[in-house]
Amino acid sequence: MFDSTLLRSFVTVAQEGSFTRAATRLHLTQSAVSAHLRRLEEQAGAALVERTTRSLALTPEGEVLLGYARAILALNRDARARLQRPAGEGPVRIGLSDDFAHPRVMERLHAFGLRHPGVDVSLTVGIPGTLIHALDRGELDFVMAGRCHGERPGRSLWREALVWAAAPWQAINLGLPLPLAVFPEPCPYRDAALAALAHAGVDFRVTVVCPGSAGVHAAVQAGLGVAPMPKSRVDGSLAIVGEAAGLPALPEVEFALFGAASPAALVDELCEAARRDLG
Repeated sequence: MFDSTLLRSFVTVAQEGSFTRAATRLHLTQSAVSAHLRRLEEQAGAALVERTTRSLALTPEGEVLLGYARAILALNRDARARLQRPAGEGPVRIGLSDDFAHPRVMERLHAFGLRHPGVDVSLTVGIPGTLIHALDRGELDFVMAGRCHGERPGRSLWREALVWAAAPWQAINLGLPLPLAVFPEPCPYRDAALAALAHAGVDFRVTVVCPGSAGVHAAVQAGLGVAPMPKSRVDGSLAIVGEAAGLPALPEVEFALFGAASPAALVDELCEAARRDLG
């Protein structure tokens, strides 16, 4: 096993290209750094540095050990940092459905990270069904997403209508299969829309599948399909169509937080931002 103190001196010598400069950087004497290199060479069983009066270069064995030395020291730093973290700090893996990918929510995440540098926030944006499956597999700590049905426990944030969105100029002709623009499976909006159409006996065909709301919005705006969409996401470039066009009613969407929430302060901030800026 290589001594990390010896490895640190070796890496510093390699970086500085000089025993003198390495000693200054490490706050050691030059003789101490030279002694560290000799001991490390004994442990390695090979010469690591070629010394001349004017230059210093690594041997082939030294080049090999340098990569390992840097990795070992990095792992040591990481282990020490994780073990010395105050309670409540550490990695937090968040799943946000596309509906929550709003600038204000992102700003809250950034601001929280600046105030709590010991909390490593990682963010995954996706569709609700995929995020919930990742939560169940232990890949996420909590998820903020919408649902139309389900018994999964969650912290309810708000509810709103799920509506049919179409291009303002688009005529709905139920004598033909209704073109749909939807998210990929599994998606609660897609499931609710297909179930409602099937129950009402309305023929349909999926014409556009997009993994994000921007793609679905663009497809609807272009008239490529009608989409099930939370009412608040229907802007002035789209129109809400429904019973007058012969389309069945859709269920409400409940936006909620699912999973073990930690740290609580971050969850409270995100929920507050979501309610104020999205709900």
